[in-house]
Amino acid sequence: MASILPRELTRALVRTRGLCSASIGGCYEDRTVQRLLEGLRAGQRASLAEAITLVETSHPKKKQQAGQLLAAVLRDAREQYAAKGMPALSFRIGLSGPPGAGKSTFIESFGKFLTAQGHRVAVLAVDPSSATTGGSLLGDKTRMPELSKDPNAYIRPSPSRGHLGGVTRSTNEAVVLCEAAGHDVVVVETVGVGQSEFSVVDMVDMFALLIPPGGGDELQGLKRGIMEMSDLVVVNKSDGDLVAAARRMQYEYISALKFIRPKSASWKTPVKRISSLTQDGIPELWQVMLEFRHSMECSGEFVGRRRTQRRAWLWTHLKDNLVAAFRDTPGMMQRIREAEGRAMEGVVSPGDAADQLLLLHIAQLQNAVKPSQT
Repeated sequence: MASILPRELTRALVRTRGLCSASIGGCYEDRTVQRLLEGLRAGQRASLAEAITLVETSHPKKKQQAGQLLAAVLRDAREQYAAKGMPALSFRIGLSGPPGAGKSTFIESFGKFLTAQGHRVAVLAVDPSSATTGGSLLGDKTRMPELSKDPNAYIRPSPSRGHLGGVTRSTNEAVVLCEAAGHDVVVVETVGVGQSEFSVVDMVDMFALLIPPGGGDELQGLKRGIMEMSDLVVVNKSDGDLVAAARRMQYEYISALKFIRPKSASWKTPVKRISSLTQDGIPELWQVMLEFRHSMECSGEFVGRRRTQRRAWLWTHLKDNLVAAFRDTPGMMQRIREAEGRAMEGVVSPGDAADQLLLLHIAQLQNAVKPSQT
């Protein structure tokens, strides 16, 4: 993993942050990384599970191992793309919608259909974390009993850990690892989301909004926010007594989409009705998804979106890492508590307190760099 940092700044970071030089510019791979890499190349489920756990960790040494593993996986992916072109790229599908829309039931029905077609499917399901205890139920596998037993499917529930946007901070890396293990279709299920929580858009090729029939006014908040980002709208539970309500909901959303500017000039967002219970409409829905992929490939947007998404996640990780590095600066937590106290008492505005802390941090970095330059 090549370093983009000047030598003197690298030394300062190693000294002030306690970082290992391998995490900044080293390329040494330890035995754990090599073992996981070989397991991923062989498509082993146990290696995939362990690799995702590794990228989700906050332990410093394991984060270094995760970085080495991801660098090797990305290198393999570039080589495969250079050799095979577009067929080497998996199909990443994001799925979101309000609670109770039947996302888990749909994924099981849809996933079983895909595995029967010869595809290998990975499902990354995000569960909300408690705001008080921090815990998550992680019960998605219990709602997908048949798919979880399928040898050609892999289901991984993960806690959101308070991360906004309906996904976790490490979901993007988990997608890459699933692809390295040979899964050609990756489905990312978010928590039940609202108008502004759709970070999943920045990590998938196609974003589908799943809605139940007869939603009424509670779905109005979704329309302007999440619908503008949707490539496909799916009305679920179109069976039994709900067929008429599902058809009415389909017409309402077709009408609403007329007033929303399409994301792409090459694609007009369709609205489809399906039943996850009876599988009615599932084959036709997959054909629509394949048509979307073909359209995006022909226009060049398929690869273009992925490039833009990598840039977006670079900034996401940069912001998170900057805050973590800021807090870990020696003596900074004491200054932070002092600044918090002054802000809480109204002695200084929160904005001024933040500026003062940032200037202090910059001064400490400059002082750390100066000795290494002499």
